[in-house]
Amino acid sequence: MSELVELRLRDRRISLGARGGDILGYEFGPADRPVDLVFSHANGFNARTYRSILAPLGARWRVLMVDMRGHGRTELPDEVEGRDSWLDLRDDLLALIEAEGLSNVVLSGHSMGGCVSLLASAEAPAAVRSLVLFDPVIIPEDKGPPKPEVLNSPLAVGARNRRAVFASKVAVVEAYRGRGAFRAWSEDMLVDYVTDGFRDTDDGQVTLACKPAWEASNFTSHGQDPYDAFDRSVCPIHILRAEVGSTCRVDDQIDRLTQGGRIRIETVPGTSHFLPMERPELVREALEAAMRA
Repeated sequence: MSELVELRLRDRRISLGARGGDILGYEFGPADRPVDLVFSHANGFNARTYRSILAPLGARWRVLMVDMRGHGRTELPDEVEGRDSWLDLRDDLLALIEAEGLSNVVLSGHSMGGCVSLLASAEAPAAVRSLVLFDPVIIPEDKGPPKPEVLNSPLAVGARNRRAVFASKVAVVEAYRGRGAFRAWSEDMLVDYVTDGFRDTDDGQVTLACKPAWEASNFTSHGQDPYDAFDRSVCPIHILRAEVGSTCRVDDQIDRLTQGGRIRIETVPGTSHFLPMERPELVREALEAAMRA
């Protein structure tokens, strides 16, 4: 691959005022209709990663994908000192909803982005039409300081030790292609991730846009309570979780959560935590159904 593909998306820069800066992302679909869908990405990724998965929806729907704090092109502060939850990410999403005057919108996300969407829906019931969550991170609230096994989990340690600097974005693609978490990814998905996942440095190299310390912080900061958000939300919720290695750990609560039918939890056979990359057509079907409802 001699160069990275440039894609035609509408750039979005939205000021979050008191939140400390601007949140950036992309938009596609008819510009003359209200935003139908806001999509939030997984920890360590960025909005553009999901471009090839979501772009076909733009034939009818207006879709906004945003880079969360500490990721991609977003310019919000990413200090980890004293951080113990994802409530800062929740409040960024709530500020975006307010800044854009969104209403009757579907919130969706993958992994951390799914959990953050759930947390936001509980605080803004009048604005959120429904939720579609892809293997969201759902674990019980854990008050108090993080336990050593969380601080030193393989995910957190791996994030802290992740190689941050490469010679070029092309070199990153070559290094990642077909390896580790990227084994099931298409070339477009990988190129999209790298395009906004790395930033140029003054010495002509590229470095991770999501700093290793910030990625690790997201793996260790779980002071949020998703079960409280489930209870306080009022909109329909559709969860598609992985069959293998799911981060949606709700088995002991599944009967309570799904009682009444407002919350649907579906395990997708043959999928891992990277369900959106493995089953993009299923992602689009679920989102289409939510936006048509």
